[in-house]
Amino acid sequence: MNYFLHLGIYACIYSIVAMSLNLAVGYCGLLTLAHAGYFAIGAYTYALVSVKLGWGFLPAVGLGMAIASVASLAVSMSAWRFKGDFFVMLSLAVQSLLFSLFYNWFKADADFGTWANLTNGPFGIAGIPKPNIFGLQFQTIGSIALLAAVLAIACGVICWLLVSSPWGRLLKAMRDDELVARGLGKNTRFVKMQVMAIACAMAALAGSIYAGYVSYIDPSAATLDESILFVCMILVGGVGNFKGPLVGAVLLIALPEVLRFVAIPDAIAANVHLGIYGLCLVAIAHFRQQGIAGEYRIE
Repeated sequence: MNYFLHLGIYACIYSIVAMSLNLAVGYCGLLTLAHAGYFAIGAYTYALVSVKLGWGFLPAVGLGMAIASVASLAVSMSAWRFKGDFFVMLSLAVQSLLFSLFYNWFKADADFGTWANLTNGPFGIAGIPKPNIFGLQFQTIGSIALLAAVLAIACGVICWLLVSSPWGRLLKAMRDDELVARGLGKNTRFVKMQVMAIACAMAALAGSIYAGYVSYIDPSAATLDESILFVCMILVGGVGNFKGPLVGAVLLIALPEVLRFVAIPDAIAANVHLGIYGLCLVAIAHFRQQGIAGEYRIE
């Protein structure tokens, strides 16, 4: 039972990430590769303020989301002048910058938590406390699964309300033809800032849940591989609608676990699993370019 609860927690965490990234990519057309960096901002913020300052879950998460929203300007302001491949390259630069920050903000002879050694470098931060909300302790895997599910549902409701509103229709208009939207008097620059701030804040929320559940965080959470995984989730599930990212997140969480039960010799299991995983992604990309549950295809 704990195994399925564990998978459920990861599905909720990555569903939040996928829904947030879908706002930027699927509805606004901003293909960013920096989302793992903002996920790690939330995780590291929660880790630091809970370990060093003893903050509870909600204020720590709120601070992480606020920092991620401000840091999102590094991506959203780039979107003012750059589009397509150039914007992807700039988002990749932001991703590399954030990873380097987490990996290198470390000094061996300095105390952990000081300005000289804030992130503990490649060693990461261990002993992160479990979520604590108004004195209610979430120590068991079942209680954390319930918390993750509630937060995922809350994020889903917020995303649904946003994309169903006139603001969401403006995002689609910008995605399809930004010049027309600007010609109608819409402030597209400000809207890009808004959507990236919301998306990055939600990614930070997911990172905080992850850090609270695993009780450990290191720079591997901010790698380019993680950002590519996030993008794969929405591309496989489908962008530009509500259910696509959820389908993609659940599928990419479940597929590696299903492959664990395939009878393959241990010596080659890892390579075979990776090959099957890659073939499934290639097949989806070839036969269903808009994703399993998608309605819009990124050109």
